[in-house]
Amino acid sequence: MPPGVLPDVFDGSSWVGLVAFRMQGASLGRGPAVPYFGDFTEVNVRLYSCEPGGRRGVVFLSLDASRFAVLLAARAVGIPYVWSHAHVKPGLGPDPAIGYSVRRFRHGAETDFAVTPDLSNQTADPLAIHLTARFGLHTRLLGRTIYVPNTHTPWPLHRAKLTVLDDQLVAAAGITVSGTPESVLFSPGVGTRFGLPRPLA
Repeated sequence: MPPGVLPDVFDGSSWVGLVAFRMQGASLGRGPAVPYFGDFTEVNVRLYSCEPGGRRGVVFLSLDASRFAVLLAARAVGIPYVWSHAHVKPGLGPDPAIGYSVRRFRHGAETDFAVTPDLSNQTADPLAIHLTARFGLHTRLLGRTIYVPNTHTPWPLHRAKLTVLDDQLVAAAGITVSGTPESVLFSPGVGTRFGLPRPLA
């Protein structure tokens, strides 16, 4: 955790997440979507954080993305992007599975995973909400801990069955886990907007 930020626990435990997104129409601030660079795949390893006052966020240990320009912009504000060949692989696992694949250009870590979502019903169990109702991130920039807000509506969440998991990214981030994931979720997505960084008091 960055200084001034605590692990956010659920049922007495802290958590690590392996999370994938397909970013579409990303823009700079309130400007229009950036052609080509605004569409990319991202896979991140995250911890769940909380300030003493109760404001929750995430701490990214790594974010793999396929756009080098995105990597440079993110690193400028302290976000640990890694330039990788990251893409969606719908063919991973049985249909209608959706999968993601990452191959890092340096240091060799990679991941393949896929899930089959149950689209017939949504879930809003307490753990799912704890892991997804995050409206910002904590990071370190120029010697200070900052919070970057991220505005979005609640994620529409579906339980999912894990069909493929061959991951090295969590271990590459310095985290050791064992057993199968205790929460596997899928969402069709929401619109998000990042705000200006704010230093912690």
